[in-house]
Amino acid sequence: MSQKISSIPSIEVPSFPSKLLALLEITKPRVVLMLVFTAWVGMVLVPSASFHWLVMIYALIGIGLASASGAALNHLMDERIDAQMARTGKRPLPSGRLSTHEVLLTAILWGVAGIGLLAWQVNFLTAVLTGFALIGYALIYTVWLKHSTPMNIVWGGAAGAAPPLLGWVAMTGQLSWEALILFLIIFIWTPPHFWPLAVHRVEDYRRVGVPMLPVIRGVQHTKFQIVLYSWVLLAVTLLPASIGMMGSFYFIAALLLGGVFVVMAWRFYRAADDRLAMPLFGYSITYLMLLFAAMLIDRLLLPLLR
Repeated sequence: MSQKISSIPSIEVPSFPSKLLALLEITKPRVVLMLVFTAWVGMVLVPSASFHWLVMIYALIGIGLASASGAALNHLMDERIDAQMARTGKRPLPSGRLSTHEVLLTAILWGVAGIGLLAWQVNFLTAVLTGFALIGYALIYTVWLKHSTPMNIVWGGAAGAAPPLLGWVAMTGQLSWEALILFLIIFIWTPPHFWPLAVHRVEDYRRVGVPMLPVIRGVQHTKFQIVLYSWVLLAVTLLPASIGMMGSFYFIAALLLGGVFVVMAWRFYRAADDRLAMPLFGYSITYLMLLFAAMLIDRLLLPLLR
């Protein structure tokens, strides 16, 4: 009598190193590094009397942990649509490299540790503002705004614009016009930074039902908005020099970098297809890093050369 033996498929259990790499991936490390860098610039720009190295280190760690927590929660909330999009289908959750429980637990630990460290070693205002930024990105933007309005990235960008303001508040313990201008720069930069990517991936967003601007209002309208925002961004980035916060080196750098942004946005608007979308998206990242580097040079390096 023959017996029918059913084959049981083997289940590949991720190794510990692969788990660590997956956990690193859900932090969106390049994004977090940029956020921490802009927070550090916000710290360095404060008057020297308010600057303390140890507080700076605690603040950078706390802001970094909170940013990583927000990124992990974003992965968790977007798992369903990530699985349906070509750009995000191989992320740790859709690919099964991490479970929802692992991501949720890690995000909670990072968030509590980051905000707790800020409250304990920096100041209460920085901890509160960081908590609002975390909630704003992980819940208000990801859960609500992203799925309810084509201008989602405009209002959702407020959370990503917080780090330089948080850096300033970490050193001074209070809000000021300088901190708000740093916030405004990244707030205005976010839409023309993200919309080229949204144009490039418009069919992905249409398929999963996310009402991004090019899905609802069309690609050409989105391109026009990018041009408008690039001009507004150019004007806003000149504010630090106009109030005496920055000097002539920063003013020239902001003018040149912003001019390139405007030209690239205009060429993208005039193009018949989206081939210039990703070059513009890539430049927008370089642009922000160079703009904040110009602030550092203007404040730290040039005084030493005089």
